[in-house]
Amino acid sequence: GLGGFGRSRRAGPPDHGTGGGGRGVGGRLVWVFMSAASVVTIGSFDGVHLGHAALLERAREAASGCGARMVAMVFHPHPLSALRPDAAPPALTTFAQRERLLRAHGADEVVRLDPASGVLALSAEAFIARIVASHAPVAVVEGPDFRFGRGREGCIETLRSLGERAGFETHVVEQRSVVLVDQSVAPVSSSLTRWLVECGRVRDAAALLGRLHEMEGVVERGDQRGRLLNMRTANLRSECLPPRDGVYAGFAALPDGSERACAISVGTKPMFDGVGRAVEGHVLDWDGPEEYGWGLRLSFVEWVRDQARFENVEALVRQMWADVERVRAICARRKNRAPSCATEARA
Repeated sequence: GLGGFGRSRRAGPPDHGTGGGGRGVGGRLVWVFMSAASVVTIGSFDGVHLGHAALLERAREAASGCGARMVAMVFHPHPLSALRPDAAPPALTTFAQRERLLRAHGADEVVRLDPASGVLALSAEAFIARIVASHAPVAVVEGPDFRFGRGREGCIETLRSLGERAGFETHVVEQRSVVLVDQSVAPVSSSLTRWLVECGRVRDAAALLGRLHEMEGVVERGDQRGRLLNMRTANLRSECLPPRDGVYAGFAALPDGSERACAISVGTKPMFDGVGRAVEGHVLDWDGPEEYGWGLRLSFVEWVRDQARFENVEALVRQMWADVERVRAICARRKNRAPSCATEARA
């Protein structure tokens, strides 16, 4: 078996009629089925941010230049979920979101690497040998800090050396930086994006992602208090990382394919002594279905205010309608301006 590498190609003796060939890996000859050579990029790709986009662009160029397929190999869940579960970071994106975004950036194939399958126990050499056996790469594209193999023993120089022996090129794409709202320059990474989201800095997170941060999931039954307040909300269950508690302006992608402005509340509902955190969206000028279980994607444009406890329910309702009008204005501004979220820092 290929230990969680997903789809594989048969290994066997060379067949010149079908493009079989031999590649030396680890001092031995490994025969691979060469029906389609590939350009491979490997990582967690959480968020599929601008740094990932740069890797994918280079891989797409390399693949197009030699008629190869572009393959993204994605660790999901995060490798720390198998190594140190308590330290595993929350996910910015579901695997389905990642696959959709990776394909939008030109990936012909997205292969899930399951950290629980034993793949993390492979040496750097054995890890690359399996990729050679399953996908016959002509090139591997990574960032300068790429590590792989048991205990993260392999680095870019290891990859170059193994590539020379196995017959693939190693392409290195430098890390990208962007300018944030306060004009500071920040390196693009998934960990920084998570931190920005957790701080409620969704505009800065969008700068790193190159698009708005999204939460995708299913609408489930909540406490139905919004109906009593004459402001219906959709209670979202999602695997994606929510921003810090507060009220946000955003958009809701709805089952009919439309996108509407949405006032999004994240938190514990302090006015009603709530305990668990909830993510709720009030979609402007839309009644929505009565039933639950439908898919919803919320994207976060801008922080509006912190959650607060009010003197009474009437004061809360007045503030909620004021929030709606502010959200309406923010979303209208967003739709009327240029679509680019980020300014890339130039050296």
